[in-house]
Amino acid sequence: MKVQAVDQLVAKKCLPCEGGVDPCSLDDARSQLEGLPQWYLTHEGQRIRRDWKMKNFMAALDFFQRVAALAEDEGHHPDLHLEGYRNVGIELWTHAIGGLSENDFILAAKIDELDAPVSR
Repeated sequence: MKVQAVDQLVAKKCLPCEGGVDPCSLDDARSQLEGLPQWYLTHEGQRIRRDWKMKNFMAALDFFQRVAALAEDEGHHPDLHLEGYRNVGIELWTHAIGGLSENDFILAAKIDELDAPVSR
């Protein structure tokens, strides 16, 4: 996978992935995350995750709704986590290949563009 700037990722659309391709390498994932500094690798480099602390429960649910609408439009669906009523986590990975693909970084960049009502 070629490392891309955030504006390049945001300009792309996720493409359907039915498997049959290799996940991106750990080195490529680390390089790509340099442009998405709030995301980090999990599950031995097979997923990326970002965490937020929202203002309150309703702000967290509203954020989830906007992420869900974006994900549906992209055809690439994240794992959404809500703990302690306002602690939000989003994990991305391409289930069909059991690891990371370009789609995960595209969606991460687009999620970063959403206004998240975080607690200060």
